[in-house]
Amino acid sequence: MASLSVKPGQRFTLPDWQNNSILISADAEQQRYNSHHIRQEGRALRNETGNHARWDEHNSRTQLKDRISTVDRWRETLARLLTEIELEIDALTKIKEAAENAIQAKNLCLDVAIECLTFRESRRDIDVVRDPVEEELLREVKVIEKTKKDLQQRVDDAFKQLCLLKEARQQLSSDYQHKVEALELDRQCVSFSPTSGNISFKVNPTRLPYGTTALSEWEQTSQRNKELAEGALKASVDLRGAITLTIAQTNNELDAQRIATEFALRKRIRDMEAALNELRWQEQNTLEEIAEVEEDIRQLEEEIRKRTLDLKVAHTRLETRTYRPHTELCRDQAQYGLTDEVQQLEGIIRALQQKRTQLQDTLDALYRQLHRIQTDIGYKTNSLQLDNKCMDTRKKLVVPLEKFEPEVDAVNRTRNLPRNSQLELA
Repeated sequence: MASLSVKPGQRFTLPDWQNNSILISADAEQQRYNSHHIRQEGRALRNETGNHARWDEHNSRTQLKDRISTVDRWRETLARLLTEIELEIDALTKIKEAAENAIQAKNLCLDVAIECLTFRESRRDIDVVRDPVEEELLREVKVIEKTKKDLQQRVDDAFKQLCLLKEARQQLSSDYQHKVEALELDRQCVSFSPTSGNISFKVNPTRLPYGTTALSEWEQTSQRNKELAEGALKASVDLRGAITLTIAQTNNELDAQRIATEFALRKRIRDMEAALNELRWQEQNTLEEIAEVEEDIRQLEEEIRKRTLDLKVAHTRLETRTYRPHTELCRDQAQYGLTDEVQQLEGIIRALQQKRTQLQDTLDALYRQLHRIQTDIGYKTNSLQLDNKCMDTRKKLVVPLEKFEPEVDAVNRTRNLPRNSQLELA
């Protein structure tokens, strides 16, 4: 009889078979999901890096254009300053030559200023102040001593300023040339694109070349050169104006100072008169207030006297009622009322006395203030008389009347003919 042969080996159960199929399907699903996720990430990365690269290139190009614009503005500024310095050197040279021909000795008045200063030394107490009048008088003395040397000093200043202008011109010229070269290189960088034929990889392109400076240092250098040039230009313009004014004002400089001094003196006189009027007004009001306070003190004393009489009446009533016989000596409503009346009157009298003391202290303070006001009135009356005496003394001042027009206009750098070549004081 034949028998069924069974192939040896492990046999799986039906659930195992089913689980294996499910596992394979699940793994396939998971792998497809992972693949899809990675593909999406790859696409996102591609988009992100592409956008980032394009943005970085756009940002770099924008920064280069901004840098070109900044450097170009500086180049234009330096070119303008170079032109202005060239014109200023020519103008200052001409005005220096004019000043060299205009040096004259000046005869100046010193006695009046010293006499006014001496008068004002007689001021007293708080009125001895360093006011604008004294400052103007001291300035007037300095002007008198200084004008003899001004013209020669102006010539020396012009020579020094010419050296500074030429130094600034050299700095500007060098900086201008460097910026022209930098602009050419940056414009070349802007023209580069991925299709340019002259682009290539470079060895360590991100290195910092020797001599590299920080942006702040670059700005400071350019700003320093600009400020140096502008400062030299401004100083030169001011100096030319000062030289022109020195030549033109040698005949009327003292008159201008006299006007300034007398203006300060008149203003001080007005201030002194106003202060004196204010003090007199305060004196009058203080006297009126003193009278009012004295009247109030008198009325308070009269009120204290009346309330003291009332208190005596209440005391007497209370004392008299202590003699009531036997049970009549009771604490009735009249007793309580009289007691309250005494306490009230004593409080009233104390308040009145305290107020009288305050008014008396106020009266003493008013008298002290009145004395202070009257003393200050005396000081200011004396000071006002001294300042009026100064005004009378200053009428003796003599100033020149001749006028002078400079050969070179200080602002427009044009040449004029002088009206007179010899400048003298009247």
